[in-house]
Amino acid sequence: MSELSLMWPWALAGLLVVPLLVVGYRRVLRAQEARRAALAADGLVMPAPARSRWRHLGPALLIAAMAVMVLSLTRPVASVTEPHRDGTVVLAFDVSNSMAATDVKPSRLEAAKAAARGFVAKQPASVRIAVVAFGGTGLVTQRPTDDRSAVLAAIARLKPAGDTSLSDGILGGLSAIVGKPVKAPGDAEKGTDEETPIGYHGGTAIVLLTDGEDTTKDGPSGAAELASAAGVRIEPIGLGTPAGTTIKVDGFSIATALDESSLQAIAETTGGTYRRASDAATLAAVYDAIELQWTTRTVPHEVTSWVAALAALLLLGGATVSVLRQGRVI
Repeated sequence: MSELSLMWPWALAGLLVVPLLVVGYRRVLRAQEARRAALAADGLVMPAPARSRWRHLGPALLIAAMAVMVLSLTRPVASVTEPHRDGTVVLAFDVSNSMAATDVKPSRLEAAKAAARGFVAKQPASVRIAVVAFGGTGLVTQRPTDDRSAVLAAIARLKPAGDTSLSDGILGGLSAIVGKPVKAPGDAEKGTDEETPIGYHGGTAIVLLTDGEDTTKDGPSGAAELASAAGVRIEPIGLGTPAGTTIKVDGFSIATALDESSLQAIAETTGGTYRRASDAATLAAVYDAIELQWTTRTVPHEVTSWVAALAALLLLGGATVSVLRQGRVI
């Protein structure tokens, strides 16, 4: 608990009754003592014995209960520091033709989609999820959101087609995180990183789901370095097998196999971990291993009930002590 605030501070005016109760209690004691002394002088009662300070315990507890009850009327709010997982995860799907290969059943893309649905279901509400589809270009199909149904709908729409650009997949993930298009660094036509200031985005991750076959001349190293500078961790997941298989594209048979070298380099550059998913079960386990870091946040909680409970305990304690010592509450 870092700080305490009051929703109704004006209710503190009720504390003015506390000193009045103390003054009234002292007057009652003096009146009782004077009355007893007068009766003792007439021989009607025994002189008052030495009084113990503990005789004030019951009334003190009752007055304290009154003060705490007044405090509860102010509706106190405590700011409590809580651990939680927060941030943004971008699921970047390779949707090139090679993702239709069936060396991972039922296909590389369908296995990735099935495991992604399980990943989405396990994330806490504090984690926002985005979906990016990349082939020859990267496209943000779902911006970061906590709406799980929108994320699942975006995943369901993915279909394989076209070439593969790992760089555009990373840039698409960065675009989803930043909220605006991010250009390839050092590209005279697309712009430079100076033209796309993206700031620092710790607590974010891009899950790059691909077979690693890059069909463009520009490698992903520049985009990976840009992500690293922005504090974005990339977790590449290799789909397929090194032995590979063949697919049919426009009537031609094309060989396709998992290319791990570029994915390992991306992970090393951004502080992520490369993992291979050779089947759907392994892919599901890979998703389970991807976790955001735990952070803390300050959350306000109204603690009126706790203060009222303390007042009730003081009231009960004061009444009990008074009954045991005097046979009555007041």
